[in-house]
Amino acid sequence: MKTYFHVDMDAFFVSVEELFDPSLIGKPVVVGGQANQRGVVSAASYAARKFGVHSAMPLRTAHRLCPQAIFVDGHPTRYREYSGKVYQVLKSFSPQVDMASVDEAYMDLTGTERLHGPPLSAAHRLHDAMKRSTALNCSIGIAASRMVAKVASDQAKPNGVLWVLPGEEARFLAPLDVRKIPGVGKVTEKNLQAWGVRKVGDLAALDEDFLRQHLGQWGLALAGKSRGMDAGGWFDGEVGDDNTPKSISHEFTFNEDTADSDTLESTLARLSEMVARRLREHDLHARTIQLKLRYSDFSTITRAHSFDHGTQLDTEIFQQIRALFRANRKANSTIRLLGVHASGLKPAEGQLNMLDETNTNRWRKAMSAVDRLRDKFGEDSVSLAMGLRGRFRERVHENPAGLPGKTAGKTPREGGER
Repeated sequence: MKTYFHVDMDAFFVSVEELFDPSLIGKPVVVGGQANQRGVVSAASYAARKFGVHSAMPLRTAHRLCPQAIFVDGHPTRYREYSGKVYQVLKSFSPQVDMASVDEAYMDLTGTERLHGPPLSAAHRLHDAMKRSTALNCSIGIAASRMVAKVASDQAKPNGVLWVLPGEEARFLAPLDVRKIPGVGKVTEKNLQAWGVRKVGDLAALDEDFLRQHLGQWGLALAGKSRGMDAGGWFDGEVGDDNTPKSISHEFTFNEDTADSDTLESTLARLSEMVARRLREHDLHARTIQLKLRYSDFSTITRAHSFDHGTQLDTEIFQQIRALFRANRKANSTIRLLGVHASGLKPAEGQLNMLDETNTNRWRKAMSAVDRLRDKFGEDSVSLAMGLRGRFRERVHENPAGLPGKTAGKTPREGGER
């Protein structure tokens, strides 16, 4: 029987901000941008949540619900630093740790009873170690499956521990809203509600053939999840398995729609840098680059270019993204959002551009030096000249660079601004 922990840091971004500015403690705080900006809430303090503010909510909606809230842009470098500290605490309890995001992780503690005691005792020890090492609170879910452990940690918030005993998974899940199941979003929820499914127990009562017929393989995964099984998506592998990304992307929504070509192209340069940086971190090359462009009327187009070789260079990615942009943008149109997406990811070996190997190697060495500077001084410390006008604050909740345990050939750094 497996023993999994899901460790979720409580209001992580807000809690880190409070460490640097104790005046925020106990107040309604929203991290992710200013009240008058587009974009969404990355995190809200528990005081702000009482007013209905939650993550992924538009910032302007959060301001309407809680006008007295303190809005903070956020500091991604600090969050990566503290995520690294969290990772080190987790690794001291088990070598099998998967960081699902900058503020949550799955752990396999199977067979560690002689070292850490029974699961509940080990969780309390981990709780105390996390507080001592990081000054942050966390919530821990324990179960024989990672899916149930994740749901349990959510139910344990804030600053709690919840152990779902083996055999009790279905009974624990049954009274919960179906949205509590990881992977169930608004569209799936709407479909399920049309069939009378509002609670997980309702879902468990549905016939598997019915779910397969209407939702395909995802329907079968949902059936398994409703009974407490690991099924589909993140849960297909094991903790510690290779979680190499299948694609990497970054997007930016402008605070005000713009038609200024210099601003738009410099923003694309910055997004290309961010994508290339994460490709290098994972030691991957992309064969396909895609532009996403959303106009003021919310109409959206995507256009892609496939290379005859793999690339992880800022300059190559930006050159093709800019060409796609110039070829497909409607003249003088105002634009709301831009995005850069990389797919067809392969390991670095054998991905050289043989037509221009000397120039490629020169750029590769230059970008390696740039990455070392970013490691030391932060992600915004160095940029392509073209991207300087397009500088914007990194979205603290999206695709973070430097995720502990996820970078090829690197170990998380401890202490100090990065």
